[in-house]
Amino acid sequence: MDRSVYIAMTGATQTMRAQDAVSHNLANASTVGFKSELSAFQSVPVLGPGANTRINAVAEGIGQDETQGSIQHTGRSLDVAVNGPGWIAVQAADGSEAYTRAGNLQLDADGNLTDSRGNPVMGTGGPITIPQSSSISIGKDGTISSVPMGQGPDTIAAVGQIKLVNPDTTQMSEGADGLMHMNDGSTADTDDTVTVTSGALEASNVNPSSELVKMISLSRQYEMQVRSIKTAEDDADDSSKLLQTS
Repeated sequence: MDRSVYIAMTGATQTMRAQDAVSHNLANASTVGFKSELSAFQSVPVLGPGANTRINAVAEGIGQDETQGSIQHTGRSLDVAVNGPGWIAVQAADGSEAYTRAGNLQLDADGNLTDSRGNPVMGTGGPITIPQSSSISIGKDGTISSVPMGQGPDTIAAVGQIKLVNPDTTQMSEGADGLMHMNDGSTADTDDTVTVTSGALEASNVNPSSELVKMISLSRQYEMQVRSIKTAEDDADDSSKLLQTS
């Protein structure tokens, strides 16, 4: 009985972990540039005394779905969508360099270019600051051009270039801040082959229908495991009654 309860209990726990990943994906179905998290049940050896053939099923993250989300044209000059593989470099809260595909950029009161969370966008020489301008445009290679306030279109000039990178995704992982970081703490080199589309955003690549199917399937698995625990409890009670009767 103890073994059956343990198996059902650990199964229910891991099913809840898998459900957390599905819930996280669904919660970000409309988040710009979001990449759905992938998870799977994997067999892990049980350590400790006993037969070395014992294994436990564990729900573990196996990376992100790198499929590009649909490109939605907004017409907003500070919106950019990364074309194909690649990332926009930003400065994380701890001062390190991190990476995102969320291209809904903003300008703060001091003219600093930031992502939607307020992280400064990195240029080839550091965080980008744009002077007061009557118009701003972003080129395919990330070059930012602006027309100074009160000046004519013929005064347009480049004021910076967004740092675009394309490191090996197996060398990156998502941090608690929702940004991608290099596993070894290094910074990725600029990749001139990465381009962006101005006036557009990349939608989340989460498929809500698929995630809902996963959620229903995991819910049924959880219910089955809970019923197994209840069955083991009932069997134990019946055994106790038989022993008392005898």
